[in-house]
Amino acid sequence: MVTGLELPLLTILALVGASFLAGWVDSIVGGGGLIQLPALLIGLPADAPVPTIAGTNKVPSAMGTSVAALTYLRRIRIPWAALIPLVAFSALGSSLGAQLTHFLDRSAFTPLVLGAIVGVGWYTWRRPHLGLHHQVRHTGWRAMAWLSAIGLAVGLWDGFIGPGTGSFFLIGIVAVMGFEFLTATVLAKLANLATNLAAIAVFGLSGHIWWGLGVAMGLANLTGGLLGATMALRHGNGFVRTVFLVVIVGLGLRLSWDMIAPLLGS
Repeated sequence: MVTGLELPLLTILALVGASFLAGWVDSIVGGGGLIQLPALLIGLPADAPVPTIAGTNKVPSAMGTSVAALTYLRRIRIPWAALIPLVAFSALGSSLGAQLTHFLDRSAFTPLVLGAIVGVGWYTWRRPHLGLHHQVRHTGWRAMAWLSAIGLAVGLWDGFIGPGTGSFFLIGIVAVMGFEFLTATVLAKLANLATNLAAIAVFGLSGHIWWGLGVAMGLANLTGGLLGATMALRHGNGFVRTVFLVVIVGLGLRLSWDMIAPLLGS
């Protein structure tokens, strides 16, 4: 159980601004967590427990993802047969991952995240037509099995660590299932919403959320999410792919710096 939180006004404003940017990025390609979570790690007290940071982070993430998903749902037709197993196993994986945060050593996972980011970026860059056209690769029980596996694996990641979840959902659905970027994006948003809500349930029941800060950041996140989703729908698959690659490069550089900076200071 966490106690009340008092932060300087400038810190709160900085966290709200970071959440707006995270919502914009996340609504288009995912990966907003690698903007929002580091901001919380910097802005919150050094003694804040990892589950509290993770739980507070999930509130704005869920709010921004929900408004982005609703915006896409109004314009993009959803393949419901694909959505159901993806969402169900995403929620399951996130619930399990959230339970593991009590054993999390963040520094041990930075190289793993960086490796995943570099791999996803390289795969997408080497395939210029990836996600520009809808070419479904799996149907029937094979499709359900693949979607369930994507949901469980990425959901576990989101509940346990979180950053990059939207990007991992997106590239998994595009590369494995053969969906184009806009359809994959709305599926990723709905799956990510399921992982966020499942994690919030776990963290909320254990008292590991600062609700006031989370809601304030959430209002900024959903505003950014609405703007980003509108831009993605207006400019189409090519725009989404370009933003995806830019975000991947930025996230890779950020993680690389996080690994190198302590060595330079020693």
